Amino acid sequence: MHPRAAFASTLPGLLPDLGAGAAALLNDPDFETVRELIAQYAGIKLSPQKRNMVYNRLLRRLRARGTTSFGEYLALVQARDSDEREAFVNALTTNLTAFFREPHHFDLLAGYARERRDKRKLRVWSSACSTGEEVWSIAMVLREQDCPGEVLGTDIDTDVLQTAAGGVYRHDRIAGMPAERLRKHFLRGTGSNDGLVSIRPELRSGVKFAQLNLQSEAWPAQEPFDVIFCRNVVIYFDRDSQKRLLARLAQLLVPGGLLMVGHSESFPSAHPGFRSCGRTAYERLAGHMGQG
Repeated sequence: MHPRAAFASTLPGLLPDLGAGAAALLNDPDFETVRELIAQYAGIKLSPQKRNMVYNRLLRRLRARGTTSFGEYLALVQARDSDEREAFVNALTTNLTAFFREPHHFDLLAGYARERRDKRKLRVWSSACSTGEEVWSIAMVLREQDCPGEVLGTDIDTDVLQTAAGGVYRHDRIAGMPAERLRKHFLRGTGSNDGLVSIRPELRSGVKFAQLNLQSEAWPAQEPFDVIFCRNVVIYFDRDSQKRLLARLAQLLVPGGLLMVGHSESFPSAHPGFRSCGRTAYERLAGHMGQG
């Protein structure tokens, strides 16, 4: 097994020392510029309380690019045809995820797949897939239910998509997973790959990944989906952005399809085209197509 996931390390002495006063470099105007840029590039609304998070994450980019102030770095981000803009977005994107996170959604998916496994392929979209654990969990459920399927994973962050597509993870990421599931879906690394696991080839065939900004004006054309996972991402969008996104998701779901949202999210409840069908899960109703 050859891991394709990227691992980065920082060695002391290889990067410029910004000095003990570096914390003062993120002044009010620079922080406001960061907030404006991430809203413009990714639709993410950063609250003033995120200042320390912004400082810590962007400081790594300052060091990587050899810049000595946030102002200099932000000028680099905003430069015409900048090659730093993508890394800027990646640095400020939160990527907390786990295999079978919020397991009630996967129980619901399993029942939905059982009912439809003798029909056409089930199409499932993980719309903010991060490092891929959600996508591979979906694929495992479909395979366990003998349900043919196609799974699409998208994210705005190109770094996490590389890890997701590689399908290689540290063994501690699968701690607690039942032994039967581990045997069926993973290969264990040996030798130099000891401590790593890889998704089995049988699981990869129906899965693909692509970059997508959910706030983009236009998305690539897609056939309708049976299930969409859009979890723990709209918390970064304002109310109008949430409404626009929900209307677009509704258009992409088949009648009777399922929308899974995050544990603290309830934004589909106000849409006439959805009804609650479980804990943070909503069914797409016939009619009301395209209504917000």
